Amino acid sequence: MEDHEDAAARLEGYRRELTGYCYRMLGSVFEADDAVQETMIRAWRSLDRFEERSSLRSWVYRIATNVCLDALAAGKRRARPMDLCGPTSGATSPGAALEAGVWIEPYPGDPAELAVADESVRLAFVAALQHLPPKQRATLILREVLGFSAAEVADLHGSTAASVNSALQRARATLAARRTEAGEPAAAPAGTVQLALAERYAAAFSRFDMEELNMLLHVDATLSLPPYAMWMRGAGDIRAWLTGPAIGCRGSRLVPAVANGSPAFGQYRPSADGTGFDPWALQVIEVHDDRITGISFFRDTERLFPIFGLPARVDGR
Repeated sequence: MEDHEDAAARLEGYRRELTGYCYRMLGSVFEADDAVQETMIRAWRSLDRFEERSSLRSWVYRIATNVCLDALAAGKRRARPMDLCGPTSGATSPGAALEAGVWIEPYPGDPAELAVADESVRLAFVAALQHLPPKQRATLILREVLGFSAAEVADLHGSTAASVNSALQRARATLAARRTEAGEPAAAPAGTVQLALAERYAAAFSRFDMEELNMLLHVDATLSLPPYAMWMRGAGDIRAWLTGPAIGCRGSRLVPAVANGSPAFGQYRPSADGTGFDPWALQVIEVHDDRITGISFFRDTERLFPIFGLPARVDGR
């Protein structure tokens, strides 16, 4: 067997991709970090018993899968607001926030550091994964996102290749049905057109130019505000919300970021004393073709802004 220190260094090299895997499994950046740390602790403690009957990567993913399955057995399924209730009028103000453990959380950048950003990192896909039974969820991610073979996943689960392929087919069917039910198009990777669209959105939002925003939004675009169980559909209701209950967003500054492989912005509203701008939300922009199809305002700025590298406050008038 290879030197213990070399194996430990190789284990550490898997940390980033393991975080992407655990994030997809759990729907939470913070729970994913905890799961990876627990995986590393278990792996380090067991290195002397690693017998090389499988690759080190397969072995550490087996540990990570078990950690995630334990976490899922003890927690609640995470979701987006549109999974929990129907759309509301744009004139509606948010009610009481629900508990933090309910919500799909955004992830800074591309959680798997894929060479080409794909649908598997998008908020809608991560939310859809949460509807799969945990072992089906693991099977689909391992096979279709991370490229494990059926035999490798079977060894990881302690099952057979036939059962892995059967679970994969059921998982695909469930995801396809959910997409059809929600009427969601596949999100396009954030290429030049998408980034230019996001820049136009940021400029229009900062000016509070409702006419320009209306031109950028898909006719069925959605807006949600985790951790509130409230969302709206359609440019008309989005505009009504921005010019009504959210009128305090007028004059905001947007600082660019990246979340789940999509354009994102830290939003800072004018401070009460007029000396600067205070954090209000992390906006994640979802794009299809040449229109914005979704905007998520994540209000948990105290926890999210630091991991996205966003400043605590923006100075200036």
